[in-house]
Amino acid sequence: MRSKQQGQKGFSLIELLIVVAIILIIAAIAIPNLLAARMSANEASAVESMRTLNTVCVTYSSTYAIGFPASLSNLGPAAVPSSAAADLLDATLTAGTKSGYNFTYVAGAPAGDGLVYTYTVNGDPSTPGQSGQRYFYSDQGGVITFAYGAEAGPTDSPLN
Repeated sequence: MRSKQQGQKGFSLIELLIVVAIILIIAAIAIPNLLAARMSANEASAVESMRTLNTVCVTYSSTYAIGFPASLSNLGPAAVPSSAAADLLDATLTAGTKSGYNFTYVAGAPAGDGLVYTYTVNGDPSTPGQSGQRYFYSDQGGVITFAYGAEAGPTDSPLN
């Protein structure tokens, strides 16, 4: 190796390889933590979306006095709110997908008076293991339950 006194400027190949190795080690530590943080954020967003869906379903029911909505589209944006488009949800959640989760709303069968008194909502990760780990469920009771690895239902663990 030549000494820097002879006018050699810059870094040697070994020095550059050591710096690259250090950067790769830091990346190997940071990337899994980043992915876990993203999954956690997606799950938190899904829980808030479930709470929002429960709230707007009750709001819809009390505003229009026709029971719960038949579909998510009844809750979506509108220039003039009506029971067909109540303008209670943004277009993203009305479409059924938000922050790495797919939301499925199913209205119960109409009762004898024609009103819908029940509904279920499931929030499932779009890509299990990447966009989220937990599956969520809620119904007209407002309790949100979760499960790992399969669609959640009313008998699964409730959120605290």
